[in-house]
Amino acid sequence: MKTDTSTFAAGCFWGVQAEFDKVNGVVTTTVGYAGGHTKKPTYRDVCSDTTGHAEAVQVVFDPTVVTYEQLLDKFWSIHDPTTPNQQGPDFGSQYRSAIFYHSPAQQAAALASKAELEKSGKYRRPVVTEIVPAVEFWPAEEYHQKYFQKHGGGTCHTR
Repeated sequence: MKTDTSTFAAGCFWGVQAEFDKVNGVVTTTVGYAGGHTKKPTYRDVCSDTTGHAEAVQVVFDPTVVTYEQLLDKFWSIHDPTTPNQQGPDFGSQYRSAIFYHSPAQQAAALASKAELEKSGKYRRPVVTEIVPAVEFWPAEEYHQKYFQKHGGGTCHTR
């Protein structure tokens, strides 16, 4: 099977992972940290709001089953992309909305998807989602992986 990788930040990574795990064609998901300057950050480091990292989910998917555009649709549907550095009750730059693209094709699709969402009039405020190149992804500690499967619960998002 040929797979592709995408990385999204949409607030608390436990909820984002749980949502992407429901998508047919998603092979694996890993929660972690992306977009910052600190190497090998810990959860405590990221929560200090000094690392530049966002809580993110790396999604490995089978593009013959689910398209990147469908993953973008899921991404937009699970959070509020108009709140800078916040999702629901969580505040800080680690909870920002971001798409970390892995190829020029993903960049183009993400930009087009964001433009379409902005044009739709769904939100009164501007969409603040960052669309930036994927750089090093640092997996979070094991206790964060599949958190809701291990501990119960289903979402930490308000949408």
